[in-house]
Amino acid sequence: MGDLALIEAIHLSKVFPMYEGFIFRRLRAELKAVDDISFRILPGETLGLVGESGCGKTTVGKLLMCLMAATSGQILFRGKDVGTMQKEDLLQLRGQMQMVFQDPYSSLNPRKTVAEIIEYPLRVLGRLGKASRQDRVHELLDLVGLNPHHANRYPHQFSGGQRQRVGIARALAVDPLFIVLDEPVSALDVSVQAQIINLLMDLQEDLELSYLFISHDLNVVEHLSNKVAVMYLGKFVEVANRDELFRNPKHPYTRSLLSAVLTDRDGGEEIVLEGEIPSPTEIPMGCRFHTRCYMVEDICREIEPVMEKKGPGHEVACHLARQDEV
Repeated sequence: MGDLALIEAIHLSKVFPMYEGFIFRRLRAELKAVDDISFRILPGETLGLVGESGCGKTTVGKLLMCLMAATSGQILFRGKDVGTMQKEDLLQLRGQMQMVFQDPYSSLNPRKTVAEIIEYPLRVLGRLGKASRQDRVHELLDLVGLNPHHANRYPHQFSGGQRQRVGIARALAVDPLFIVLDEPVSALDVSVQAQIINLLMDLQEDLELSYLFISHDLNVVEHLSNKVAVMYLGKFVEVANRDELFRNPKHPYTRSLLSAVLTDRDGGEEIVLEGEIPSPTEIPMGCRFHTRCYMVEDICREIEPVMEKKGPGHEVACHLARQDEV
């Protein structure tokens, strides 16, 4: 399959059982948050993961970080199955995989100083002595564009953008190879978003990092990602290189998402989807997008499409997607 992936998901699924009753619990339904997805992220690469709220993007990030167990499938890190690792190996894996969360206000402990927050991963993993850890904290604050002299301040004394820089510094403390970025700029002012995105790009180049970048903002995804996966109701519906996806979207859901972006840039008509996303506990038969699709045909209501190669580096799950020369 070419170059060895830094991280790879193989037929990954996560199902949450939904129970009712307090004493005699009965299974009422199953919520399919992630449903049989596969992807690879190479060293130094960014995979952008996009889709509407509730489609399963954050769950994918948590599965990769082992913050929850997969119902089925595999996660490989440098070719090794994370699911079969012993506790000691998983602890060491924590030093190579980190996460930056969406909300810089709730992801930092308000009772801890910035120095304590950034130092915490180093203490957990037994890295460096106390004096060396303090030096490392100052080095990291400088790296993310904050004043090292402010290390003893508390999170409430910083702006939203500065808090997110603290979150990034915490993630970098143990020299990771891979970082999950879960909507890292969505809670920030537009003027601050560009600064954080530029910081993440500079850090990736300087430290040779790989990212999973989760976002609903296609403008940001286009700026940061090498490859883009579009997700709908727990499934990938289209995966392609960034330039190919924005130039030649094939799935009607991708086209509708991109139409808002392209309308703002170039004019033209925006594709407005009708109806609401179906509940992940009641996924429609056939193509799960057919209830909102403007191109729907009978086959879409009956048979679920599978991911197929429709062009160089371009996979789509749609019965109606046209085939380019492969």
